[in-house]
Amino acid sequence: MSQEAEGQKVDTRKRKFLIAATSAVGGVAVAGVAVPLVMSMLPSARAKAAGAPVEVDISKVEPGMLLTAEWRGKPVWIVNRTKEMLDLLGKHDDKLVDPNSEQPQQPPYCKNATRSIKPEFLVAVGICTHLGCSPTYRKEVGAADLGADWPGGFLCPCHGSRFDLAARVFKNVPAPINLLIPPHQYLSETKLLIGVDKKGA
Repeated sequence: MSQEAEGQKVDTRKRKFLIAATSAVGGVAVAGVAVPLVMSMLPSARAKAAGAPVEVDISKVEPGMLLTAEWRGKPVWIVNRTKEMLDLLGKHDDKLVDPNSEQPQQPPYCKNATRSIKPEFLVAVGICTHLGCSPTYRKEVGAADLGADWPGGFLCPCHGSRFDLAARVFKNVPAPINLLIPPHQYLSETKLLIGVDKKGA
């Protein structure tokens, strides 16, 4: 073999090593670009606080139970109201400030007797409309400290405002209007989306 032919002989081992090394470095570079790109597409804590929709699994919310989710940095209550709770709603309208929800504290599709899409589920922002405290859930009817005519609902520990199980405010308390009902929709029988509805509100 001539010296010229020997110089042109290709070392396949070196070539394979160089190809493998280049591929590995290229793969790392692609991953280094792809991961931040994908992560940037997920809602950040700031976006969630600003109002990004929140998906809630309601499959384990038993009748009579309250589940608290967070939307825009505020508590949102999901209450699975029993038939007995729903039956009591129409029996104390004369004691409420706004029994027919005339104030725009709810989306149009919740301006009804239960202030909800599905009668059994109340979805309400758990912030008192007086000075922003968070009321406590007092579902027991006729509670000793609230009076025999208490139908169950929410009591604000700060200044004593009372709300029924449709989040409507009672008369003669500091809170001036009903609790806020956020925009929401049901994605399925067990999934609730808070912060957006079918119309994109």
